[in-house]
Amino acid sequence: MGKDFYKILGINKSANDDEIKKAYRKLALKYHPDKNKTPQAEERFKEIAEAYEVLSDKKKRDIYDQYGEEGLKGGVPGGPGEQGGPNYSYQFHGDPRATFAQFFGSSDPFGIFFSSSDPSRMFGDSQNIFMSGGGNEDDIYSQMGGGGAFRSQSFNAQPNRKRQVQDPPIEHDLYVSLEEVDKGCVKKMKISRMSMTTGQPRKEEKVLNITVKPGWKAGTKITFQKEGDQTPGKVPADIIFIIRDKPHQLFKREGSDIKYNAHISLKQALCGTVVQVPTLQGDRIAVNSKGEIVKPNTVKRIPGRGLPFPKEPTRRGDLLVAFDIKFPDSLPDTTKELLSDVLPN
Repeated sequence: MGKDFYKILGINKSANDDEIKKAYRKLALKYHPDKNKTPQAEERFKEIAEAYEVLSDKKKRDIYDQYGEEGLKGGVPGGPGEQGGPNYSYQFHGDPRATFAQFFGSSDPFGIFFSSSDPSRMFGDSQNIFMSGGGNEDDIYSQMGGGGAFRSQSFNAQPNRKRQVQDPPIEHDLYVSLEEVDKGCVKKMKISRMSMTTGQPRKEEKVLNITVKPGWKAGTKITFQKEGDQTPGKVPADIIFIIRDKPHQLFKREGSDIKYNAHISLKQALCGTVVQVPTLQGDRIAVNSKGEIVKPNTVKRIPGRGLPFPKEPTRRGDLLVAFDIKFPDSLPDTTKELLSDVLPN
C-alpha cells in the first residue's frame, strides 16, 4: 500500500491548487524541524514536502491518481514506465528543506521575523504564531508580499567563511524488471533540485541516464556526484540510486538463478507429465517428469537459463522449476477404496 498524499496534506482528492498550497504552507510551518522539536517532526516534514511535490504538479498528480505511489515511481507492472503505461518515473529529490525554500523564497523564513542570533530567543517568545492553534498563517504571509512568498534575503546574508561541507547523500530506489536485468538497459530518471545558477534559488528538473548492466543484483548502488540541491555554503549532495527488483508475474529471483513455480495436478505428480516452462528470453523448455514421482519439494534445474553473473556476464545462473501440486478437495468413497488398495502404506 503506497502513501496517501491527500491524507498527508489533510485535503480531499478534489482539492484545487490553492487548497493544496494552503495545506502545505500550514503543515510545513507546523512541522519544520527548526521549530518543531518532537521526534516525528523530521519525517512528517519530509512526507508533507513529497506530497506537495506530487499534488502540485498536474502530470505527477494525474499519474498518482491513476496508479498510486508505486505506479508513479515505476514499481507496478503495467503502470508508468511499463508497456502500455506512460513512459515516466518520478522520484522525490529527498530534501524537504529545498521544497520549503522554493515555496517560501527562503530556507529560513523565521529569521525574517526574529533578528536574534540566539535560536532559543528566536522561537521562545512566538511559538504560537507558527504552531497550530495560535495565530493566522495566511494573514502573516499575506503581509510579507502576497500569497505566502517571502523575500529571499536570507540567501544574501553574510558569506559563510567556514569550510564547506557536503550535504548527506540522497538515496532513491530504482525498480528494474528481470528482463531489464537479463539484457541490461538504460533508465532515464527525472529529478527535481534547487539551482543557484542565477544567484537566486529556483527549482529545476534534470534527467539522469542510468546504465544498468546485465546481472546487477538488488542493492547495487549507482552514484551521481554533487547532483543534489545547490545551497549557499554547502557542497551539493550526491544522488544515489539503489537497484530494486520489480515484482515479476512468473519468476522470482534467487541471486543469479530464477525460480518458476509449475502448477500440476496430483494425478500428474504421481503419473508423470510434461510441463512447458517459460523463460526470460521468450521461448519455452519442456520439462519431462514421466517415470518419476513429483514430490512437493521437487526442484528441477535447467542450467544456464537464469540471469548473467554480474562480474562474468558470459556465464549465467540456472532456471529452477519448482512444483505446486493441487490436491483435490474431496474424493468419492469408491476412489478412496481403490487408492487404499493400490497405494503403498
